Amino acid sequence: MKYFDVVIVGAGLAGLQCAKLLSQQGAKVLLVDRKTDLTKSVHTTGIFVRKTIEDFGFPVGVLGRPIRSVALYSPHLKAISLKSNKDEFRVGKMGKLYRAILDDCIENGVEFAKGTRYLGAETKSDHVIAGLEYKGIGFKVGAKILIGADGANSRVALDLGLDKNTEWIVGYEEVYSSKKRSGEPTLHCFLDAKLAPGYLAWIADDGEEIHVGVGGYPAKFEPKVALSEFRNKIAPQFVDLHAERLTETRGGRIPVGGVLRRIANEHGLLVGDAAGAVSPLTAGGLDPCLRLSSVAADVITESLRTNDPKLMLSYSGKLFRTRFISRLWMRRTIAFLSNQTVLEAGCAILRTDFGKRFAKHVFFGRGSFPDVEINIRNKDRQMFVEEN
Repeated sequence: MKYFDVVIVGAGLAGLQCAKLLSQQGAKVLLVDRKTDLTKSVHTTGIFVRKTIEDFGFPVGVLGRPIRSVALYSPHLKAISLKSNKDEFRVGKMGKLYRAILDDCIENGVEFAKGTRYLGAETKSDHVIAGLEYKGIGFKVGAKILIGADGANSRVALDLGLDKNTEWIVGYEEVYSSKKRSGEPTLHCFLDAKLAPGYLAWIADDGEEIHVGVGGYPAKFEPKVALSEFRNKIAPQFVDLHAERLTETRGGRIPVGGVLRRIANEHGLLVGDAAGAVSPLTAGGLDPCLRLSSVAADVITESLRTNDPKLMLSYSGKLFRTRFISRLWMRRTIAFLSNQTVLEAGCAILRTDFGKRFAKHVFFGRGSFPDVEINIRNKDRQMFVEEN
């Protein structure tokens, strides 16, 4: 049986970021993913906000054209136009981004077990034994630390006895390759209690790709049916998809209950969607994913360096939940807005000067996730969260 410092389950953005940072610090890492090709079956629209673009480096060619314009529509399609003087959003070419980060990981010595299923884990006093399966053949690996980067319904969270997400919405979208490459890139967002109950429908058009999608609480709508209706009845008023080529369909769960409280113990921790690292209000998860993964890598590096597994307990979701209290309450409110008349009235308020300022704060603010600086002290084992 092979042994590693860290085994990471899930090679999405969170798992890849952890693997890259840990391998840069000299950790022996095994990265596991059930997919044989990371560019396939992507589960995110891939919209990066300005804060993320400014604070993290991205390889050349993995981000689309900058988006400065947002249009928010009421159920009756009355528009609220928002314009920024800065590049607020860029749609990531996620397959290329995953491939680029994976290449960095492998160059740093990370072992990548593609096409490999995670079966479960058994915790020992000072290590974890993970069961894996490749082409129907089961095998085991040992690790000092196990990381769950395996999505909103994390199996690793269950095996480590950590918290699990209990509230989520479902997103479903189609991605088209755009030929126009002209005109102003725009993010169109639609509030509609029928097509997207508890969230919104969207068209992200940067001139290179067009993303058309819907999201909402799964108990209140059928995502595929809603997307079909949205694409056929509403989307044609804003984009012409007839001349475009459908390149892929994406879908998946998005946790919206905020960062979970218990996301680490002495045997491992959770990152990304598995940790609930998603903005409860906007359901944006890429910025929280990168930031929380960076914190996780710092904690693990120090724990491995000092051979002190108790330092893992510094990585606590309780430190982040207070940051999202207002967003959690707003999420609870949105969840009950199932009446089109009420939504229309709310959009009327957003068209006022005060409402527009609030909408700009939501779309263009830098408050999606706290900036984190970690300072682990052997004496009191605390992690401090600082915000700009």
